[in-house]
Amino acid sequence: MVTVVNKAGYKKEFDFAELPVAEPMQRSLAAVFATRSLRWTSHGTAKNNWIKLLQFSRFLSGLDHPPQDLDELTVAAMQKWRDRQVFTNTGRAVLTTVRTLLNEDPRLGSGPVAEELARRVPAPRPSKQSFEEADREKVRLAAQRQFRSVWMRISENTALLEAWRAGGMVEGSREWLIGQALDHLARTGDLARVVHPGGSTSVLNRRVLGRRGIGNLWGRLYPTRLELTSLAVLLTDRFAWNLSVYDRMPTPTAAPSAGERTTVTYQVQVEKRRKGSGRWFSTENITDSGADSPGRLITQALQVTTHGRALAARLAPGTDLLMVARSSHTEPSSRNTDRPRPVDPLVFGVSDDDAKRWAVSHGLKSSPFQRSRRTTVTREGRPLQHAQGTHESVYVLPDGQVQRASRDVFEAGAGEALELAKAVVFGGHIADQADPDHEATATVDCEDEATSPWPAPEGGCGADFLLCLACPNAHVHPGHHPRLAHLHEQLQGLRSALPDAPWNKDWRDSFLRLEDLRNDNKKIGPVAWEAALARFSDNDRAVVQLLLKGALAP
Repeated sequence: MVTVVNKAGYKKEFDFAELPVAEPMQRSLAAVFATRSLRWTSHGTAKNNWIKLLQFSRFLSGLDHPPQDLDELTVAAMQKWRDRQVFTNTGRAVLTTVRTLLNEDPRLGSGPVAEELARRVPAPRPSKQSFEEADREKVRLAAQRQFRSVWMRISENTALLEAWRAGGMVEGSREWLIGQALDHLARTGDLARVVHPGGSTSVLNRRVLGRRGIGNLWGRLYPTRLELTSLAVLLTDRFAWNLSVYDRMPTPTAAPSAGERTTVTYQVQVEKRRKGSGRWFSTENITDSGADSPGRLITQALQVTTHGRALAARLAPGTDLLMVARSSHTEPSSRNTDRPRPVDPLVFGVSDDDAKRWAVSHGLKSSPFQRSRRTTVTREGRPLQHAQGTHESVYVLPDGQVQRASRDVFEAGAGEALELAKAVVFGGHIADQADPDHEATATVDCEDEATSPWPAPEGGCGADFLLCLACPNAHVHPGHHPRLAHLHEQLQGLRSALPDAPWNKDWRDSFLRLEDLRNDNKKIGPVAWEAALARFSDNDRAVVQLLLKGALAP
């Protein structure tokens, strides 16, 4: 049994006795799962890893001779496992997750099975595309209409409540009775009720408030879950925030902009847990300088949620989340322990189910959030809450609209870009295994030194072994990965120790070619690179030291 504690402190247990494998294998899989779980902050991540280990266990149990423990895994079995998974996006994700877990077992740190595990897994092909402009406009208009309606409704009732509290109404008048009801609603989250002799209840002054619709009852001061979702749709369209961001977004802080009386700048904390502990939040400054400015939506979000946030702070002191709605029924508190707990009758954030229900209510086929985020990112043309590499490889390059819009630009600059890229990327080939006809060098295997781009005067190749990384005759297979990863690490150390000029002259190009191998999933990729770094041998260390000393130069 392995217990995973999420960031909120909730526990979730995973029973490895349920896996259909031998007991020693169950214990080993539990051990790697437990080791890896120390880095996780959510039960969602733990469950995802558990499901993929269950798939792996079922595969092992279906073999003719199921291994009893991890040290009985064979290359043939792992090749069969790879062949079953590698041709789909889902399968590639399974391969990567299981490999990461298995790498935690020291018995798989070296040897043929370790090399099989280290084989490159092709990057998944993004399945989501950005919206065509007409589709984006349809989503945006639907959200704008719904959000504007709730904003006007709550603003109107807030003004009426403030007037009642200021004593500016005639006692007993219709407006006064509504103001009285709103005051009770703001303080308790519900309208005052009358208890009848039979035990049933009804809303006090219901006829004054209006007989039908949530908008005439508690909706006067609180948004519904779907109305809050419409706000999230607009925020994602404007700022490209992930759906999960809304669950824990603190209330933005505001300060008047320097030299301005009518302009306010909000500091918004955006959570990005994949960055790791201690770097979960980044701060974005967003200014409201008028009706069309980005910050106007933040101002309106604060206005719509003002009563919900005040009530949450009273019911659960210390609660300070922006995205709060009132639910029409009591929410179960144990449905998803990674999301904020409801404070009856309030709920926080926007769930996947909320997004799906919102889409259905507006005649859309699916939740708009992923495509809206992608649309905004490609429209802005710069990274938004993600790294430059992710921006290019996940959002920009695979996107159909970007490809169509950029085709002419790509063609015009292709030749120049290609020549520039050749100078700083790995120039050879990636192989799954060594070829006996190739000659081993200190960094790669050479296909044919006689056709080297850098011939020696006496014949053969005149390049040093670092320049092999730029050669079209070079071949890199998993046996090279540990040495290259260690070489990259050593060059990185030199970079911090040497002035820029000598480092750039002697080591920059080699370092960039190794970076290319590490970062490109079509070559080696970050996961296999990290695994290789843990496997370099004393011989690899000695060869790398000779390379750095220039002892192996021609």
